[in-house]
Amino acid sequence: MGDEASRRPSSVSPGRPGSSVYPTNPLGEKHEGIATGRDVEWEPLVDFRRLDVSENTIHGAISWSHGTEIVHSFGGNVLVYGRSMMKPLIMKTFADVLEADGLTWEQKAIACSSHNGDTEHVAAAQSLLTESEWGLMQCPLDVPLIQFGRQVRRPRRWFHTCSGEHAAMLKALRIMGINRAGYSLPNSPWFPMFIDVLRDIMGKPDWEPQRVAKDGCGLPTVSNTVDELALMFSGLVREKDKDWIWESMNRHPDLIGGFNRLDSTCLKAGEGKLIAKEGADGLLGLAIEHEDWRKAWAS
Repeated sequence: MGDEASRRPSSVSPGRPGSSVYPTNPLGEKHEGIATGRDVEWEPLVDFRRLDVSENTIHGAISWSHGTEIVHSFGGNVLVYGRSMMKPLIMKTFADVLEADGLTWEQKAIACSSHNGDTEHVAAAQSLLTESEWGLMQCPLDVPLIQFGRQVRRPRRWFHTCSGEHAAMLKALRIMGINRAGYSLPNSPWFPMFIDVLRDIMGKPDWEPQRVAKDGCGLPTVSNTVDELALMFSGLVREKDKDWIWESMNRHPDLIGGFNRLDSTCLKAGEGKLIAKEGADGLLGLAIEHEDWRKAWAS
């Protein structure tokens, strides 16, 4: 049976009927170095087994940056959306004006969060705005991510995992004198400022995103390669003392995610030497300060 199977070609191999079914991506055809479709060299990251039989294998891509140098990368330098993993970088756009306004450490932490919608998360997010400003919030209606027992809460914007980010952004835009109508669109004046943050932290002054899409919370999300995401998180270590983002996430790790969340768990385990941020659909960014890798956090 084994010999017979080895002689039988895959139904999705080139020239076989199934090969035309597999999706292609025009980005991979137009831009060199962007792996798409069957060009992606996904690597198995986790293999769940029962009595040595694989039941679930999770494939993915990983990149490790030291300073501005990619040390190791495997699984394909795929193009992805950074999603909520980018929140610490988005908040760099507003860090100075929010600091000048005297935000508490809890308010700073919730601004970088993708929270569960627990009581402390909602309270911290709401404290960023006056009640008269709550109607400006444009994140979707949602319920808390983790609840025990029967679901009894009605959907509210404050329960949404991104409500802290939206509230902090609205507060910053008011201070900056920027019209908050349409703040969730990429033509809002804050968005080019955010792109400049990414260019600066990567050291690529001419960088432009291949695509800008609408994230699940309504804000814009930009496409980056996995290597670019690694470079940006390495930059968070390098710039850890330039603003409040690193310290706020470490002071209040449970506000960043919450109960049973990987980024909150990593933050607590790191004891101030790292920041971690989840993103939708399997993203995780880690920025680690370590004596053996000083280039990442040299001034």
